[in-house]
Amino acid sequence: MKQIIVFAGLLLYAGTMHAQNAVSSGNTELPVKRIALFSSGVGYFEHSGTASGSAELTLTFEVSTINDALKSLVVNDPGQGASPSVSYPSEDTLIRTLQSLGIDLSSNPGTAEIFASQRGAEIEVSAPNPISGRIVGVERRAIPASAAGAAPVQEAFLSLSTNDGIRIIALRDIASFTFKDPALNADLKRALDLIASNRTSRNRSLLVRLPGSGSRTVALSYVIAVPVWKVSYRLDMGQQRPLFQGWAIIDNNSDTDWNNVELSLVSGRPVSFIQQLYPPYYFSRPTLPLAIAGSAQAGTYAGGYDRQQDIVSEDAAYSMIYEELADRPMFADTEKMAAPAQSARSQGTANVASVQAAATGSAAGDQFAFTVKNPVTLNRRQSAMIPMVNGNMGAVKTLVLQGNRALSSSINPDLAVELTNTTGMKLPAGPITVFDGGSYAGDALIEFFGENDKRLIKYGEDLSVIGTATLNSGTRVISSVTVSNGVMVINRRQVNERTYTVKNTSSESKRLIIEHPITGNSTLIEPAKYLEKTDSLYRFEQTLKANGELVFTVKEEIPIRESITLGTLRTDSLASYSTTQEIPANVRTALARAVELKRKNEAAVQAQSELQTRHTRLVSEQDRVRQNLTAVGTGSDLGKEYMKRMTDLDNEIDSVFKEGVNASELVRSTKKELDDYIAGLKL
Repeated sequence: MKQIIVFAGLLLYAGTMHAQNAVSSGNTELPVKRIALFSSGVGYFEHSGTASGSAELTLTFEVSTINDALKSLVVNDPGQGASPSVSYPSEDTLIRTLQSLGIDLSSNPGTAEIFASQRGAEIEVSAPNPISGRIVGVERRAIPASAAGAAPVQEAFLSLSTNDGIRIIALRDIASFTFKDPALNADLKRALDLIASNRTSRNRSLLVRLPGSGSRTVALSYVIAVPVWKVSYRLDMGQQRPLFQGWAIIDNNSDTDWNNVELSLVSGRPVSFIQQLYPPYYFSRPTLPLAIAGSAQAGTYAGGYDRQQDIVSEDAAYSMIYEELADRPMFADTEKMAAPAQSARSQGTANVASVQAAATGSAAGDQFAFTVKNPVTLNRRQSAMIPMVNGNMGAVKTLVLQGNRALSSSINPDLAVELTNTTGMKLPAGPITVFDGGSYAGDALIEFFGENDKRLIKYGEDLSVIGTATLNSGTRVISSVTVSNGVMVINRRQVNERTYTVKNTSSESKRLIIEHPITGNSTLIEPAKYLEKTDSLYRFEQTLKANGELVFTVKEEIPIRESITLGTLRTDSLASYSTTQEIPANVRTALARAVELKRKNEAAVQAQSELQTRHTRLVSEQDRVRQNLTAVGTGSDLGKEYMKRMTDLDNEIDSVFKEGVNASELVRSTKKELDDYIAGLKL
């Protein structure tokens, strides 16, 4: 297959710029010489040219970019005059100008409001006959509605002082009017002109004054919002050595042409924001009473400490910043920028040497800049594709089986290409159109692609290959047991096994990469090696034979940690651990002793519980006998038997109580013995 696109040269007719060419007092243009467009959506523009004597330059910006211009404008003038200055009409200039005129149209007044604001002015109205007089005022009256039952209508009436007295005229009867004072009519016309011009203007102008003497080279630069430049790539796998092309796509939505400018496209992620510097801000201040009388208030001053001797004033700080920027170019020279890239390419592989790039790449701080080799001429309100890279790139076709997807159902592996960036450039993220076998093969996406980096791109699915995966969870095996501070920690190992089965129904042998997801903090057991590893998966390289089937197994060992508080375990659970053969013998012996102590404590608890039950039963029996004794009296024979029974019960209750005290002490001592034993274990 032929090359996808043949570079015929840099005949470009597009661009983007939001500021018009600056013009000096001698009507000499200060054209744009250098432009750098950033992938973050801003652009750096530099105007430079020759100025003679004191010069005034005008920069015109769209309203949407004026804040960026005020934030970033840099003036570089080596003239010996005073410091440069920049002036511009503020956003509230229109409002304040309208408010300063004889007729204030700033609040969009109606005819009644205009008349009311001009009380005392001479006016001639046609209602329908001409009437001349001075405005007394405007009042509103309730006029009965024409429809029965409707609410009255408020209507405005003009009061005029005429030679015949006061005339009251309904505003609805006035067909036209004019002020007798020419100044008022002039102010009205000016106000209307200002409103009309502001409504139709999308631009704001900055006037840059450069005091100085003699002929000199001056420069103005700024950073403003521009459309984000984009990139797209083409990969032709049909060539003996795969061909790779990259194009930058630029949009010009301004009203200005570029003529022979040095153009750089910068890829990076700088901090960029908009701050409202153009509209004026006002702070509300408190109103205080006049300090013209009264006695002074007594007070004291706190002592000072930690005084800073060398404090730079705000004006001095800004002066220092300005001087530093004025003496330093915003970007390095083009040849110096291209030098690192040339050096990198000269040390690369044979593929690197074959690259015929249309732009040179170089580091620009922590970003990467593509500088177009030849000056660019771009027309306003146009778009263009600028070639960035053109040459051979390391590319190997492969299939990629995604393990996560294959586990849930049978899938077709991805058609992919493993790319190696041998261009000597850092390539921005973008889409890739893949061609193969003399035709379109599919689309792919790629993230930021560093020099000599390897990356897989997917452009389709192979319908002739089917892959599945099955998961077998192995048994858990105890690897170690420790006991400390009453806690037993059991470390287990669980081996998970995932088997991939891939069938190839085509008559062509294929390279296959299996992407196996990493499970937590597992350790790979089988196979021993992998092609590469990411944060979330392993990649294994295999060969899929023609009309064959591949069975591939991955084993991972997963550590499982179990913490058990021995003091809270039931006796049967503790006894079970003491007889588990996987647990070391010394731990089993210690646990067996803990089981003995726990059973001893449980026996004491059981004995205490039985004594409490017996004591409760005796007290209940004594209450019953007491009731019977009360019923029969103490003088009868039966009463005497009840009295003897009461005495025997008292003796028995006392005996049980003493046994209960001893039982409680035994429960406490056996529990303490158990707790101290468990807490003292260090195994």
